Amino acid sequence: MRLKGKNIILGITGSIAAYKAAMLLRLFIKEGAEVQVVITPAGKEFITPVTLSALSNKPVVSEFFGANDGTWNSHVDLGLWADVMVIAPATASTMGKMANGIADNMLITTYLSAKCPVMLAPAMDLDMFAHPSTQRNIGILKEYGNIIVEPGEGELASGLEGKGRMEEPEKILEAVVQQLQVKKKLLNKSFLVTAGPTYEKIDPVRFIGNYSSGKMGYAIAEELAEQGAEVTLISGPVNIEVHNKNIHIVQVESAAEMHQAAIKAFATTDGAVMCAAVADFTPVIKENTKTKRGNENWKLELQPTKDIAAELGKQKMKNQLLVGFALETNNEFENAQQKLKKKNLDFIVLNSLKDKGAGFGVDTNKITIIEKDNKHTEFELKNKNEVAKDIVAKIIELNV
Repeated sequence: MRLKGKNIILGITGSIAAYKAAMLLRLFIKEGAEVQVVITPAGKEFITPVTLSALSNKPVVSEFFGANDGTWNSHVDLGLWADVMVIAPATASTMGKMANGIADNMLITTYLSAKCPVMLAPAMDLDMFAHPSTQRNIGILKEYGNIIVEPGEGELASGLEGKGRMEEPEKILEAVVQQLQVKKKLLNKSFLVTAGPTYEKIDPVRFIGNYSSGKMGYAIAEELAEQGAEVTLISGPVNIEVHNKNIHIVQVESAAEMHQAAIKAFATTDGAVMCAAVADFTPVIKENTKTKRGNENWKLELQPTKDIAAELGKQKMKNQLLVGFALETNNEFENAQQKLKKKNLDFIVLNSLKDKGAGFGVDTNKITIIEKDNKHTEFELKNKNEVAKDIVAKIIELNV
């Protein structure tokens, strides 16, 4: 019984392939899982809740409130209860809602509350599956970290032949078992991650900052946590939410505040990833009142901020790993190598503003990982969530 002790949400949507969900449910139960079925109103047109309830030994959830006694079905509690959420079949409509946060039924609200891995088995006609909007939504869902169990090819309900039929229940079961049996490689490890920009105050309404969105640092924090690590995320001012409960955020604004927080946290961690775009300079004088426009030039005296990565490099113990970032505009490789050595880093992640799709404010990045022995690995342009997986894979290789 490979799923003994596991809690599974089985989401069923309005597709002719819903009949396969009954078989999948039965397979989950045989493997020892406890299964809660959540079905959309359209799904009930294809398979009855009575059948699903009989197989799962649980009332099927479909509405926000129970029809008989008005009991509230808590999507939040369901999202916390599950070890995995499997939506099979997943229609084009449901995937579109998931990708765009349209929470108009119990299944979508449960999905948006889920803290567990989410797996989808698409089912639709071949033209619907191939349509750019469907493919875009699938791409978005992958970026969110959802796992797609690709549909198979064969005869479809329309009579056409092609890709779009929901994968067979036995293969979905194997994908779920594999997902739940994946060993988290950073269990009992702790990491510090810095992310986002810093704001260096000039006066009450002005600051020196940069274009960092924080997306790369947050993606790395999520991937470290996904691998089982406890993560302290020291974040400059960004507008991003975290999803993993193993991430503990420390909000800061200035380089000095980030330095103080990083020094405090680093000693008790197994390593740190210095992804924040920390200001190199800060005003010597920070005015208490707004500086008014005048007829003369305004001279602003700046002083260097403390180099956080270099400070941690001096404190780093033999059992700690330190990763830095280098965003360069010229002599990229040479500058990154110098930073690697100067700051006592274990490896450095280089990206160049010359590369289209890399840098600040975008969802993609193109990196090169450079190690102490000058060994380097170049990666193609990827979504930042995928880039984070590459960086964490290197951390696992060196740290575990």
